[in-house]
Formats: sequence, C-alpha cells, structure tokens
Amino acid sequence: MSWSLEFDEPIAFDKGKALRTLRDAANHFIALPASESTLEHWQTAMACLLSAAEKSGLVMMARIAMVRALQAREPEPAPAPRKRLAKKYRIVS
Repeated sequence: MSWSLEFDEPIAFDKGKALRTLRDAANHFIALPASESTLEHWQTAMACLLSAAEKSGLVMMARIAMVRALQAREPEPAPAPRKRLAKKYRIVS
C-alpha cells in the first residue's frame, strides 16, 4: 500500500480545502499544534491512516476517522424541539 491512495470522496474541511489522499491527511495532522494532535480522536485518526498506508488497512476506516476528528471541535447541534405529547384519556368504568 502507499500514502498516495485516494479516499473514495475528498474530505472537505475548510473553505475550499479538501483532503484527497492519505498523504494529504497525514500532512494536515502534522501541521496541527501539539496540544491538539495529542487528543484521542486525532491519535485514532493517525493510527487508521498508518494502518491504511503501511499495513494494508482499510482506506474507508481512515476516512471515517479523519472526518470524525475534523468534526470533533464543532459543537453538537441543538436537539430539535419536542412535539407536544398526545392528550391522555382515562377510561372510567
């Protein structure tokens, strides 16, 4: 396997920027500050990248790990408002 393997779909992460190959993803990881690159989700992403590039691992797993690591800093969306509950009727016998 090789670092030049391409993802099935490029990973868009910033305005107009995309990660197309394993090498692009690894270069993005290397450019991260040390405080961020030691976080668990980035370590998992790098392990998947190494596995895909050097040990014939799955490229799709590396892509999923990179997407999750890139989205980890984004806050979770607010839950949708709940619908009103149906009116409860009591059977009187």
